[in-house]
Amino acid sequence: METRSLSDSMIRDSTRMILEGLVSIHSQGYVHCDLKPKNILVFPRTCGCNVVYDLKISDFGMATKVGEDSEFWEYDSPFLGTSLYMSPESVQNGIAEEALDLWSLGCIVLEIYTGEPPWPLKDSENLLPLLLNGNAPEIPESLPWDARQFLKTCFASDLLERGSASELLKHKFLHNVSDQKSVSVTGAVDKRESVVVQKSKKVLRVKIIPPKPPQVKKISNRPLKLKIIPPKPLVPIQ
Repeated sequence: METRSLSDSMIRDSTRMILEGLVSIHSQGYVHCDLKPKNILVFPRTCGCNVVYDLKISDFGMATKVGEDSEFWEYDSPFLGTSLYMSPESVQNGIAEEALDLWSLGCIVLEIYTGEPPWPLKDSENLLPLLLNGNAPEIPESLPWDARQFLKTCFASDLLERGSASELLKHKFLHNVSDQKSVSVTGAVDKRESVVVQKSKKVLRVKIIPPKPPQVKKISNRPLKLKIIPPKPLVPIQ
């Protein structure tokens, strides 16, 4: 099957929109705690003659106030969340800090570039020892230099080096993006509402190819003609 990847500019634009959503979440004193591709929703819409999209960060079921212990993280027992996108501190101490969302963002950006999960592991039991030792996903040398620097910042073991979402918005990786204005965010960080809506004034152009209509065999409405063949007469035995 042929795989298609996003252009470098689209990845940068998408990263910027997600970061702007994280700035809003963190400013309200919450950490998402389960940022992953499935929780980043894309909604195409028409804008004049173009097709654009809105990004929404969804599912705040694990959202935790900054600095609080999360009831979901325990490395020696089953935990909620997606281990592939969890940071080392998530399983080391289970305290919700904004920086862990930035680690998860790095995992998402890495997956967009490579088309593969950030870790080549399917079993969380094999991944947890790596996280406990502070390991980070491997960053391919084939990625653009500024993208690698951005990911290294997201994967920094020192939370202070990881910085904040607002500081990452100023990273050189995001300088070469389309002319997007500030993103307005509506909705509360609430486990019941669980959606932060982001609307950009100018977003990326997406070409949508409509699917081919299903081929249906036409059935004639004319009734079928039934030909009755009479049985042959019995020939008496001599």
